[in-house]
Amino acid sequence: MKNPNSAHQRLTPSQRNAFIACFLGWSLDAFDFFIFNFCITAIAADFHVKRAVVVEGTFWTLAMRPLGALIFGALAERWGRRRTLMLNVISFSIFELASAFAPTLTFLMITRALFGIAMGGEWGVGAALAFETLPKERRGFFSGLLQEGYVTGNLIAGLVYALVFPHLHIGGAWAPWRTMFIIGAAPTLLVFYIRSKVEESPAWVAGRGETAKAPTRGLSLHDIKTYLPSFVFLVLLMTAFTSFSHGSQDLYPTFLQADRGTNDFWKGMISNVSSVGALAGGITFGTLSERIGRRRAIILASLLAIPMIPLWAWTHHFVLIALGGFLMQFAIQGAWGVVPAYLNEMAPSAVRATFPGVAYQLGNLLSSRNDVFQEKIAEHHFGGDLTVVLSATVAIVAVILAIMTALAKERKGLDMSQALGQNLMMEELNR
Repeated sequence: MKNPNSAHQRLTPSQRNAFIACFLGWSLDAFDFFIFNFCITAIAADFHVKRAVVVEGTFWTLAMRPLGALIFGALAERWGRRRTLMLNVISFSIFELASAFAPTLTFLMITRALFGIAMGGEWGVGAALAFETLPKERRGFFSGLLQEGYVTGNLIAGLVYALVFPHLHIGGAWAPWRTMFIIGAAPTLLVFYIRSKVEESPAWVAGRGETAKAPTRGLSLHDIKTYLPSFVFLVLLMTAFTSFSHGSQDLYPTFLQADRGTNDFWKGMISNVSSVGALAGGITFGTLSERIGRRRAIILASLLAIPMIPLWAWTHHFVLIALGGFLMQFAIQGAWGVVPAYLNEMAPSAVRATFPGVAYQLGNLLSSRNDVFQEKIAEHHFGGDLTVVLSATVAIVAVILAIMTALAKERKGLDMSQALGQNLMMEELNR
């Protein structure tokens, strides 16, 4: 297997800046998302409600992400990836800041829903800009690295929570969790980097030139009918993927605190160790997918999560829990590391900023109630203990994901660098 570092060394300044911007955008977007998850218990205490009520905020964020993918994806097809990415970063930063000043729980739910719209647009736009700019030969490696921007956001959130939150209990009316959301507004600074360093996608620029000479026909009703089955299958596949990640991550900090008795510091640090495992897994299996194929890499990583369950959810010593978290997320995010390349290779070129993002976020929509269901099942059947619920989620979803991936198609190595109007992906998706 080639040295992945060589792929980075071959990048031009334009390619490198584009990838850095997309990686940081996804990382900071995820950081803002996970800050809420780390603060669920504190928010519930502040508003005097049960945890399950606050977890509804996660549902609203996930449920609104498809709308964001559609809106920002359409803007990216029309205005370009670069300008849309800047607008997207500003948007999710503003709504994160608004969450800090929510006077009521209802207002907080509204800001989390608006944040979900902004969050839903980032992945599709950023991935399109990255893969239309990067060399195709090492797409698997960069896919794994790009997707783990999400894990990097989780890691940053865990570090900030562990190092900052315990020192915010200074009394007064201002709740410490509100300060965490103010910190979450920092991604706005990324806009200055994108504006000064990042160039537009060469494929989009070339496509605009071709459109000026001879306008393309766009998506016809026939196209939609022809490729709807493939799109629906990818949505269901992404439902399994999002259930895999959110089903193992979102309530895990709550599980550590409520069911394993960890304090704020250890809750953050164990999550950080898990994030390191996720980073390693995403890059490893993303790179491996160039050699054994996208589908085989996904199946292998998915099934690897099952034997990690006892160490991850049933041990009580902090060191063993951290090791279990590392191995579990190595497997889960290993499967996820293949997703950016896989979805973008399967997408019609004319709507590459929209198709993968909408499929991804519709999967999030279909799985958006999972956290609420997990919390309520644990509350009603296990006295609030999440151990059994988390374990069953990982085992069931891992098997489903492996089976669905085995039935899927693959287009590893597709050339995405040509003008958007030239690529006849729409006619090839179902072949």
